[in-house]
Amino acid sequence: MRKKYDEIRIEDLEVFANHGVFPEENVLGQKFLVSAVLYTDTRRAGLADDLTASIHYGEVSAFIDRYLREHTFQLLERAAESLAEELLLDTAGLQKIRLEIKKPWAPVRLPLKTVSVSIERGWHTAYIALGSNIGDKEKYIADAVKALDGIKGCRVEKVSALIETPPYGVTDQDDFLNGCLKLKTLLYPEELLKELNKIEKAAGRERKIHWGPRTLDLDIILYDDLVCQEDHLCIPHVEMHKREFVLRPLTEIAPYVRHPLYGKTVTEMLETLQRNVEK
Repeated sequence: MRKKYDEIRIEDLEVFANHGVFPEENVLGQKFLVSAVLYTDTRRAGLADDLTASIHYGEVSAFIDRYLREHTFQLLERAAESLAEELLLDTAGLQKIRLEIKKPWAPVRLPLKTVSVSIERGWHTAYIALGSNIGDKEKYIADAVKALDGIKGCRVEKVSALIETPPYGVTDQDDFLNGCLKLKTLLYPEELLKELNKIEKAAGRERKIHWGPRTLDLDIILYDDLVCQEDHLCIPHVEMHKREFVLRPLTEIAPYVRHPLYGKTVTEMLETLQRNVEK
């Protein structure tokens, strides 16, 4: 269950900027109206009466005005997407934003009040399993953590210790080093998967044998409380509850996170798996 955040609202901030499909819009400019709902936790500011404990809506308004004046986009969709991303990256304490950009002078040659685009974007929590059983295993994993933390819109928050485990599936290969990390990300699951695949490829990962040896293996284990079952992406990871080499390091950094389908915490799943093995 996701935490319910408090809201700070900015409504119809007027900005004169140069966005639009037509060249004259980019040259002459026009008025835009921007509304934003900032989702955050205002509890500490409410108790302390301290602006530094909250989000300064004046500074956010100035940021919106400056950003839209200094950049030019053809589409409102692109302006909204880019602005939302930069606000989430720039504003401490901002967990999610609902952003609307209105265009009162849209060149459609018909009577209308306004055209607008409204989006909602925010930070997500993902847990990534890490593995390697070829070459300098520790370096492959350390480099992957660094690469993931360097992606715009990704912040590695916790990394478990690494454990050595026997191979799974195809057993005629070297032992693995395995771990898990906690990631805050603005990326959607499909976008995150593409980035993980890029990091694997940069490490020389070759997909020749299913469950075979690999320089680097990066899997999305959990993503918020999302349940996704696609041909190329399954979240939660379909076999996470069967894999001690996933649950052991995951217990270290997220012992009480619950599986969105089974309802069990990571610790409970590990205990169940270990009891079944002992039997």
